[in-house]
Amino acid sequence: MRATVNQGRRSFLKAGAATGGGLVIGFHLPVAASAAEAAAGPAKLNAYVKVGTDNRVTFVCGQVEMGQGVHNGLAMLLAEELEVDLRNLRIEQGGIDPAFGNPRYIGFKAVGGFQATGGSSSIRNFGNKVRHAGAAARFMLISAGAERMQVLRSECIAENGHVVHKPSGRKVTYGAVANDAARQVAPDEPALKQPSEFKIVGKATPRQDIPLKVTGRAVYGLDVKRPGMLVATVARCPVFGGKVTSFNAEKSLRVPGVKKVVQISSGVAVVADSFWAAKKGRDALEVTWDEGPLAKVSSADMYSQWAALAKGPTAAERLKTGDVAAALAGGAKRVEAVYELPFLAHACMEPMNATAHFKGDSCEIWASTQAQSWNQHAVAQATGLPPKAVTVHTTYLGGGFGRRLESDYVVEAAETSRAAGNVPVKVVWTREDDIQHDFYRPASHNVLQAALGPDGMPTAWRHRIVGTSILQYFKTFGHFLRKDGHDPTSTQGAGDYFPYDIPNVLVDYVNNNQGVPSGFWRSVGNTQNGFILESFVDELAHAAGKDPYQYRRQLFGKPHAARLRAVLDLAAEKAGWGKPLPAGVHRGIAAHFAYGGYCAQVAEVSVARDGKVKVHRVVAAIDSGWVVNPDTVAAQVEGAIYYGLNAALYGEVTIRNGRVEQSNFNDYKMARMDEMPKVEVHILQGKGEQGGAGEPGTNPISPAVCNAIFAATGKRIRKLPIKPEMLRT
Repeated sequence: MRATVNQGRRSFLKAGAATGGGLVIGFHLPVAASAAEAAAGPAKLNAYVKVGTDNRVTFVCGQVEMGQGVHNGLAMLLAEELEVDLRNLRIEQGGIDPAFGNPRYIGFKAVGGFQATGGSSSIRNFGNKVRHAGAAARFMLISAGAERMQVLRSECIAENGHVVHKPSGRKVTYGAVANDAARQVAPDEPALKQPSEFKIVGKATPRQDIPLKVTGRAVYGLDVKRPGMLVATVARCPVFGGKVTSFNAEKSLRVPGVKKVVQISSGVAVVADSFWAAKKGRDALEVTWDEGPLAKVSSADMYSQWAALAKGPTAAERLKTGDVAAALAGGAKRVEAVYELPFLAHACMEPMNATAHFKGDSCEIWASTQAQSWNQHAVAQATGLPPKAVTVHTTYLGGGFGRRLESDYVVEAAETSRAAGNVPVKVVWTREDDIQHDFYRPASHNVLQAALGPDGMPTAWRHRIVGTSILQYFKTFGHFLRKDGHDPTSTQGAGDYFPYDIPNVLVDYVNNNQGVPSGFWRSVGNTQNGFILESFVDELAHAAGKDPYQYRRQLFGKPHAARLRAVLDLAAEKAGWGKPLPAGVHRGIAAHFAYGGYCAQVAEVSVARDGKVKVHRVVAAIDSGWVVNPDTVAAQVEGAIYYGLNAALYGEVTIRNGRVEQSNFNDYKMARMDEMPKVEVHILQGKGEQGGAGEPGTNPISPAVCNAIFAATGKRIRKLPIKPEMLRT
C-alpha cells in the first residue's frame, strides 16, 4: 500500500488523467511556499507529516484513539522512517480526508474509501502507508538539506531530526529546511528501512496519551465546551422502533435552566443550560408513545422460535465440504450439543454523547466517534446538507468496542441543535440510555453435531447458527447481506476460518431478527463462535478420552492453522499444562483466530460450593505478526481478556415487551478489580502477514474458563453467562 504523499510528475499526470484533470484531494502538490505560508504554521510534507521551523514534527493520524494505543503505534512507525526522536513528535488527530480512508474493510471483505477505526485494522491498514509517508518525507528533507549545504545528496543522511553531511559532519535541522522540503518532488517508491535497522519499532515504548489521561488534559467528547453551548437529554421510546405520538412540555419548562423542549427523529430533546437541568426536565416530561409492532417481543419467545428454526430444512450455507449427513450416520460415536448466547451491551465507560452546531448552511460536530466519514454522511442525510458542509472534530474515545461505529448519537446532536434554533448543543446520554438504547451484540441459538471415528477424531462437523443479524441494521455494509439471509458477521469465526482438520463440514445460518437493534461488538461474530467452537471441541476431546490440548494440536493440522497451533503450544508450555495445581484449581484451554491475530489462552479456575466461579490466572499467547510496540500488544490482550471475561461471567441483555430489562451496572454487572485474574501475555513474533491485536484476545477466554469449569465440576456450560445456580452442589 502506497502512502498518500507528494507525487512525482509522472504519477501526478497519471492521476490527473484518471480523474479528468481535477483536484486530487489528499495530495500536497509541489508549489512554492510563500513567506505568509511559512509563517502561518508547520510545512506540510504530505497528509501525515508536518515539520515546524522549531524542528517539531507533527504526525497527523486519521485513525482514532480509544485506548488501544494506535496513535502511539503509528507514530512509532513514522518516527522510525523519518529518523526523529519519538519524544519530539507531536500527534494530532486528523480530520476527514480521503488520504485516511481505509484501503480494505476491517472485518470480513475488502472494500474501502471510508474513514473508520475498528476490526483491529489500524496498524494492518495504515502501518505501511505511514512508513511510506515517513520515508518520503525523509527523502524530501535530505534533498532540501543537501541543497542548503550545497553538497551532494548521496553524501547526506537523516539522523535524529537533522540532515547530516557525512564527509564533513555538517548538519542542518529539519525545521531549517522544512519549507524547502515541501517544494521537493517525493519519490514514487521511497526506500523503507529493513527491520534490522529499526531503533524504535519493536521496543516497549511509553504512550503519549497516558500522561494526558492521567492528568485530565485529554479531551473526550464529554469534555467539549463551545461558546453559548447548551446541554440536552433525549426521551426515547422504551420499545424498539416506537415513536412519539404527543408530548406535554409544560412541567419540563418549569424546571430551572430548561430552555426548550423539541422533537427530533429519535424522540423528544430537553435543552437546558446544564446536564442536571436537562435530566430533571426530561424526568418531568410527559410523552405518549406509539410502541409499534415490537411491544410484545421477548427473549424467551425469540429463543423458542430459534429452536424451532434450527430444526427446519433450509438455511444459508457458509461452509460445506464432503458429505456430512453420511459421515454423521456412519460415525463410531456421535456428539450433540446446543449452545445459546445472549444479547450484550457495549457499556463503554464514557456514555454516548456528541456536540453539534447547526448553522443553516453548515454543521460542526464534536464527537468521540470511530467513524468520521459515516457520521459526516449520516448528519448530511439527516439535515439535507451536502457532506462537505459537515465538519467532524474527533476527540479521544472513552471506549469504543464497535458502539461508536454507529451514528445515532451524532445525528441526535445535529437535529437537536437545529431544532433548538441553530445553537451549539451537547447531547448527553445517561448510563440507562446507554444500556437500553444500544446496538447489541447479536444473540444466537446454535445446534452442533459431530461424528467421531474409531480413533476418537471427528469425521463430521455440523453447526447451525440461528439468530439476529448486524447487517440488517448497519446499512453501510448491507450489500454484504446475501439474498438467502446469510450475514457474514454472524458466521464469522465459524465458517470463514475453520481451523480443524475434519473431512466433512457443514456450517449454515438462519437469519431471524425480530427487531432488536444489533451492532458490531468487540471481535463481532468471533466472540460467539469462538466460544462455541472451542467449547464443543473440548466436548469431543473428552468424548474421545483424550487430553484437550493434545486433541487440539492434532486437529490444527491444516496449513493455515500452523500459527494457531504455535500459540496453543506456547500458552500450554507457559501455563505448565499437565503439571499439578493447588487443590480445587483446574485448567481449561482454548485457541481462536480473528482479525489476523492468533491467540490461545489457558485459564486456571476454581468453583465454590455455592457455584461462584473464581478465575485465578490466565496465560495468553498471541501471534499478530511483527510487533510495533509489545507493551501495547500485551495491554490489548489484557483488556480483551477482561472484556471477554465480563461476557462470560455476567453479560446478558434480556428483552421483555420490547424493552431492555437491564439499566445500569447494578443489573448489567461488570467484574470488579478483585475478580480480575493474574494475566500473563506471551508474544510470539510471527513471520506472516501483520495481524490485529485489539480483538483476538476477546475470544478464547470464555471457552477456556468454561472448559476449566468442566474439568473442575464435570458440568458443561453451554449457555452464557455463567450463573452460580448452574454449578451449585
